Amino acid sequence: MDPGALIGLIIGGGLILVSIMMGGGIAGVFGYIDIPSILIVFGGTFAAILVRYPIPAVIGAIGVAKKTVFVKIGTAEEEIKRLIEYCRISRREGLLGLEKEIEKIKDAFLIKAVRLLVDGSDSDTVRGILGTEIDNIRQRHSAGKGILEFAGLMAPAFGMVGTLIGLVDMLKKLDDPSKIGAGMAVALITTFYGVVIANMVCMPMSGRLDTLSKKEVFVKEIIMEGVISIQRGDSPMVVEERLKAFLQAKAASKISGGSKKEGKEA
Repeated sequence: MDPGALIGLIIGGGLILVSIMMGGGIAGVFGYIDIPSILIVFGGTFAAILVRYPIPAVIGAIGVAKKTVFVKIGTAEEEIKRLIEYCRISRREGLLGLEKEIEKIKDAFLIKAVRLLVDGSDSDTVRGILGTEIDNIRQRHSAGKGILEFAGLMAPAFGMVGTLIGLVDMLKKLDDPSKIGAGMAVALITTFYGVVIANMVCMPMSGRLDTLSKKEVFVKEIIMEGVISIQRGDSPMVVEERLKAFLQAKAASKISGGSKKEGKEA
């Protein structure tokens, strides 16, 4: 799990809370809690999402958003080292020797890739199946990103709707000047909710999802190429050099030399 998102939300929310308390103490915090405003912003934004997107897509987006916070994506370096080791095993024991490695794998994509190897699938079949899986992952993440971006647009809009409602109520009470200040404060709270939700939650999470999606797809493309290389019978040295080509020089230098180990084994 990458705690960056949670840390950011805690820091952002904490600083806003401290700022409010510095201006009005604990009592000031309760002044920012307004149930009708919460219903307008949260309810309106959620309703707009349901109008814009099918319910299954919304449910899927919730799962994708949770994944950006609570699921750790393996690094490309780790996967390359793992694939080099799989190549050594296949050279010693044949492709069927990889079957015992499946139970040690937690990533569903890698499990599918290794099973295709063990089943004796040709390289075109492996590329076709894994390539389709990568495209589906990319589409799911793109849909989740779109929903978060849409929520980021709608939250301030419904904040403004709540402000307009509050202003209308305030204008109806102009005959009582003592209620104008309180009415204006409530009217602006909805805008506050909308701006905070959009700029501290929805838009940053959308950008985070895009970043992690590109990383995950990149790692899975490396896995696909590594598995295809193993299926072709390439040596560990060739697999290593082929996969290191995906990385920048600094990252590639951290991978142990498969060719050296292969030479020792020979």
